[in-house]
Amino acid sequence: MTARLALQAGALLAALSVALGAFAAHALKSRLDPSMLANVETGARYQMYAALALLLLGALPFTTRAGWPLLLGAVLFSGSLYLMALTGLRWLGAVTPIGGVLMIVGFVLLALDAARR
Repeated sequence: MTARLALQAGALLAALSVALGAFAAHALKSRLDPSMLANVETGARYQMYAALALLLLGALPFTTRAGWPLLLGAVLFSGSLYLMALTGLRWLGAVTPIGGVLMIVGFVLLALDAARR
């Protein structure tokens, strides 16, 4: 992933995280079960973590392999939580850990690439 793409993806993920978190807090608060609302909040929080990491990757003076796992992990982790909350399809919860593992892989790759630098 190029630095430019990391910056673009990070900025878009961050904007969506804020928008979806605010939407959940205001428009969905009275419509969702508290546990499903918590899922949306968790998704938004972890999406922001990934967004901030991608913004950092775009500013690094060296390249890293962390970008794609972080981006895909955020999409799968947060996306599955959002969809589960909005549709009630609890089987989507099986996708969430896959996204989490991808995000962990991204952070570990970042640490390894920084150590090699």
